[in-house]
Amino acid sequence: MMIRKKMTKYFALIFVAVLIQSCGINSDLMLKTPEGYKYEELDIDSANRSKNEYIIGVDDVIQFQFFVNKAEVLLEISSGTGEVTNGAAININRARDVNYVIGTDSLVKLPYIDKINLVGMTIRQAEKFLEVSYGQYYVDCFVQIFVKNKRVLVFPGAGAEAQVVYINNNNTTLMEVIALAGGLAERGRASRIKLFRDTEDGRKVYLIDLSTIEGLAYTDLIVQNGDYIYVEPVPQLGTEILKEVAPIVSIISSAALVLTVINSLK
Repeated sequence: MMIRKKMTKYFALIFVAVLIQSCGINSDLMLKTPEGYKYEELDIDSANRSKNEYIIGVDDVIQFQFFVNKAEVLLEISSGTGEVTNGAAININRARDVNYVIGTDSLVKLPYIDKINLVGMTIRQAEKFLEVSYGQYYVDCFVQIFVKNKRVLVFPGAGAEAQVVYINNNNTTLMEVIALAGGLAERGRASRIKLFRDTEDGRKVYLIDLSTIEGLAYTDLIVQNGDYIYVEPVPQLGTEILKEVAPIVSIISSAALVLTVINSLK
């Protein structure tokens, strides 16, 4: 009878421990939506057609290629010489590998034209602006700008784990980004992928289902800079409870064993 009472007490302690630890169970789940939450309607064709042009901002990292003579010659201007010999460019393609960072004062220092402000311009507007600026020194300029820090944030379905995926291709699709992030995690629910996107009307949340063949249409969705792609994880209630309570159960069991030994000696 005495042992039964003690065992009942131990089970009661374990139950209390479970209640205390339950606040930490599945605490890594993020961006939860309440029951009945209304997601925005996602029209793939419309979303791809209405893709917002990228606006250059502070801390952006840019690279550019510089052509002269109506884009016939790619010129290396970062060398400081700007020379063209026999119609060929010196150190061709090297300029593409030079990074220029837009400072917190919105200015970026570029060869020959010193510091200029490109913040607030689209990529094409900035290219036109540089063509005019370099037109003071070269004939028939043509500029191509590449923003190197365009990125999306992907949560592949392992709770709070996430990856930053950089977008080098303007037409990078949802499926490509998921592949670049290593695919869905083991706990990831393919039927519940949340896309968070900034629009002119504020941030919108879309729910995407890739668990069936009908979801193939969503794979061609073109991602945009700043998108959050959150794959909802499957909750692990049993595993989490065991993980949280196991140390406490071990301590209580050890204490029970000690008490049993002491009682037997008496």
